[in-house]
Amino acid sequence: MPREELAAWQWRKLRRALAQARNSKFWGDRIPADIRSFEDYVRRVPLVHKKDLVAAEEVAPPFGVLPSIDPSAGIRFHQTSGTSGNIPLRTFDTARDWAWAVDMWCTMLHAVGVRPHHRGCVAFGYGLFIGFWGMQDAMMRMGCMVLPTGSMDSAARVRLLVDQQIEVMGCTPTYALRLLETAKEMGVDLAAEGNLHVVITGAEPRPPATAKAISEGFGAKVIDVAGMTELATVFMFECPAKPGACHIIEPGVIEEVLHPETRQPVGYGERGVRVMTGLGREGFQIFRYWTEDVVVKRPWHECGCGRTWDWYDGGILGRTDDMRKIRGISVTPVMVEDVVRGFAEVREFQTVLRSDRGLEVMVLRIEPADDAGPAAGTLADRIGAEIKRAIGLQPLVELVEPGVLPRFEAKAVRFHDER
Repeated sequence: MPREELAAWQWRKLRRALAQARNSKFWGDRIPADIRSFEDYVRRVPLVHKKDLVAAEEVAPPFGVLPSIDPSAGIRFHQTSGTSGNIPLRTFDTARDWAWAVDMWCTMLHAVGVRPHHRGCVAFGYGLFIGFWGMQDAMMRMGCMVLPTGSMDSAARVRLLVDQQIEVMGCTPTYALRLLETAKEMGVDLAAEGNLHVVITGAEPRPPATAKAISEGFGAKVIDVAGMTELATVFMFECPAKPGACHIIEPGVIEEVLHPETRQPVGYGERGVRVMTGLGREGFQIFRYWTEDVVVKRPWHECGCGRTWDWYDGGILGRTDDMRKIRGISVTPVMVEDVVRGFAEVREFQTVLRSDRGLEVMVLRIEPADDAGPAAGTLADRIGAEIKRAIGLQPLVELVEPGVLPRFEAKAVRFHDER
């Protein structure tokens, strides 16, 4: 669709969404009734933050004054993961909402090569966190055979991948690495004995070193996706034609990129924060949502695949609320992971920021792989030197015994600020 037609499509969808939002006490108080254009919308509708939504729900839990339709019309309930220790945000979807959310997933799956004859599985716990629920339903809608794995442990999932010759799998990047670790312990070579064509990873940042480790371990292409509970679905996917180019599914969302301090729009190629407007939900709506996601947007024509959707270079690069300063240097979890995952001898790791007798210290705990061999002896020094080179900060690297550090199936929590 030409960009001019896409803009017209988005404006029609936005107008309808704004009309629906008048049924919400929260949105009705924030959004003027006489919005006449997209420029008018951006100028007059204030940014909204997660704390605003949570506060609106706390007025009368579970949904407070947020809904734009009677929540009794809902067929699904989800909530944010709460990994940061904050009160989770609760959401619901009507049948029409969920049909749209699944459509967005179908768009992504078809774009990366998933077809009706494929066999798939989703390796995550089927709980209140929305995670990969949409992928499960989307594969079924497309005609794929989907094998449920919710109650399986990692060893059972490894056996399933081999026995059933699964071709499509969705999971977090951390859990993909966990499956590879488990397979190695079982003496299974998933690249040789499995049949995965594509591993779809999401729910946490996935730096290039992690993608490389997953791709080599499974012998499959790795596709990064991102979604949000606040939207009910995915909003971007990595283009098979240009690794690292994550197309925005623009018929379903409007994405602004603003400067983290001035809140003014930034241009293509400039780092900023995603501000999201959803165009498909009738019950739990979202307008100009400050996501905290750090991105760099590029124009559609810089990817040669033919899609006319703009894209984020490298996907989600981190979060403004994850950034920490230690001795004047800004550090994010993904910066550390990108370095650590470049060392094949590392099985698991953990980063702790702490104060030691008035001095700020970054402690990096490393769990070496069982077969690291003599290389493990110099591992701490080599990782410390590479962190110093890449980030500009000298960490204290500690090697720990196998099995000491925690493992994760959902969002990984490897970054702790104890100062």
